[in-house]
Amino acid sequence: MERRPIYLDHNATTPLAPEVWEAMQLDVGVPRNPSSPHSFGREARQLLIEAREQIASFLGVAGKEILFTSGGTEGLNLLIRSVVQKNPKGHIISTTIEHASVETPLRAAEKEGIQLSLLPVDASGAVLTEQIEGAIQENSCAIVLAAANGETGVKPHLSRIARLADKRGIPLIVDGVALMGKELFGIPAGVSAIAFSAHKFHGPKGVGCLVVRPSFPLAPQLLGGPQESGRRAGTENFAGIIGMAKAVELLKNQLPMASMQMAELRDHFERELLTRLPGTFVNGSGSRLPNSSNLRFDGVDGETLLLALDQCGIATSLGSACSSGALEPSRILLGMGLSYPEARSSLRFSLGRHTTLEEIDYTIKTLLSLVPTLR
Repeated sequence: MERRPIYLDHNATTPLAPEVWEAMQLDVGVPRNPSSPHSFGREARQLLIEAREQIASFLGVAGKEILFTSGGTEGLNLLIRSVVQKNPKGHIISTTIEHASVETPLRAAEKEGIQLSLLPVDASGAVLTEQIEGAIQENSCAIVLAAANGETGVKPHLSRIARLADKRGIPLIVDGVALMGKELFGIPAGVSAIAFSAHKFHGPKGVGCLVVRPSFPLAPQLLGGPQESGRRAGTENFAGIIGMAKAVELLKNQLPMASMQMAELRDHFERELLTRLPGTFVNGSGSRLPNSSNLRFDGVDGETLLLALDQCGIATSLGSACSSGALEPSRILLGMGLSYPEARSSLRFSLGRHTTLEEIDYTIKTLLSLVPTLR
């Protein structure tokens, strides 16, 4: 009997939950545009209101603070561009290990005149509150960082950083994409805005949301109709939003237990490999998401190991970018102080709510067999 493929790349994307797909069928057959005045449109508008309130309730915020987007990249660009437009000569603080959806627009803003401080991190994998405090200048107009790193799972002390930002009156923009769906969390009061993407927690691709506090200087980038209270023009992705709301409902019911199970499986995975496979190390010593494990296998080329695992039916990730057809080591790991060979020998394993002990044990067995032969 052929083994079912093992998917350990949930930090890249997650499978669409059957319940989510079923909920999205509301948009099949009957045309539903929330902006239309007829009965179909009014029904869609009410369902949109209910979806917004459901997501807001889960996040502990007001419904009016929810802004629907196409996902994390659009949301984070909207927030960063809003700050840049209001403070064209301002100073933005971020880190060297942010996702491309943060790093790229920040680099673009720097070319336009923004002063940019990208703070380094050490082997722990997270920026320190003291580093941020030391980087604040008179013209600092934003702090931008992830609630959890998508490659290592390491989390900064967000509540401390939020208190600092609040005390100094500096907007704090948070990339929450990697965090959502991995563990329960609260949004600290000092967070000015935070972005999420539905496909990271078993929702559909192409839809996400922002939580935007009233004090944040949001500057709409898509102009046209009055959708999203004038903050983002264009017909809402009705099916996607309904699907995201259902995915959030599933989180509410399943995540507390699933988070503990993922942590237990991840710890078992790492414990077995670190004990039985010399030359194996965990990248990132800070507090981590319960599903994330970034491992370094010294003396092994990560790309070769990834392809060998794939041939064995195990999907994982290098956590690196492909530039001009040439595979490069992860800039996140290099930013944490790993050498080029160390970064090249690393793989990211990210578990999901439905990952099983059998799948983890098979992956351990496979790695114990493959790694010594590839060294």
